[in-house]
Amino acid sequence: MGITDQRHGDSAVKPLFAQAELEAIAGALGNTEVGLKGSEIELLIAACGMADPGPITKAKRLYQAFAASQNQRGDRTRILGFIRHAMKPARYVRDPGRYEPLRANLNFALAFAGLVVTEAGAIQSVTVATTLSEAQRRARELRCDLETRGVHTDVLAFCRAELVADDYFHAVQEAVKSVAAKLRVRTGLTDDGAVLVDRALGGSPPMIAINPLSSESERGEQRGFANLVRGTFGMFRNPTAHEPRIHWPMSKTDAQDLMTLVSLIHRRLDASHMPARG
Repeated sequence: MGITDQRHGDSAVKPLFAQAELEAIAGALGNTEVGLKGSEIELLIAACGMADPGPITKAKRLYQAFAASQNQRGDRTRILGFIRHAMKPARYVRDPGRYEPLRANLNFALAFAGLVVTEAGAIQSVTVATTLSEAQRRARELRCDLETRGVHTDVLAFCRAELVADDYFHAVQEAVKSVAAKLRVRTGLTDDGAVLVDRALGGSPPMIAINPLSSESERGEQRGFANLVRGTFGMFRNPTAHEPRIHWPMSKTDAQDLMTLVSLIHRRLDASHMPARG
């Protein structure tokens, strides 16, 4: 089923997905490895008031349901509603490992429509990635530049096309999250943000120490490192949860500098130790 294009001049009368965008979105949501299950698709189509074309391949089923809804209604409201329902984090409580791979694939598709699904499952506007090669080129260039800087391998993992398709912001945000993940693995804590930093790097002695803590200078360095990590989390883990992504433009130079900072944090954590606690 094709897409009926309802446009007036250079602007759509109502916001519509292009056919290629809709195919990409359906392909991401219906991905055989990390996408929605057939039973989930059936429930979500019904919940969003769409006609279900039946048990064909998942991607085709989604595309046909989306295309029919958009053609009949002249808008993409129910498609966006489907995405919101599908990407509610609470749906993945029993299998949390599915969420981020699915979100990454979906955001790669949505980037060409100027949209992104946030970590909280909300849909927000972003700068449009105009070509696939543009997203891939951004990823290659960023990775090459960071490799030249000797950036930590745990940071390089976030230089993927689906993460830098929307002006590098998402790649940096995900790299910052990797620091929190490392702190949790090292300590067994389940906290996040400033609470995680205070519990892992604060105290006397801290759970994780970046030096022997044998002098006031070394203890001051430990406090300064904790403040650095806390500030990095605060910049990317707190305001971004409340502000639209469009207000957080990210250039490649900014991404390079910030990922280099995250790399420094990773290296200091790798070289740290866990003091004996009485």
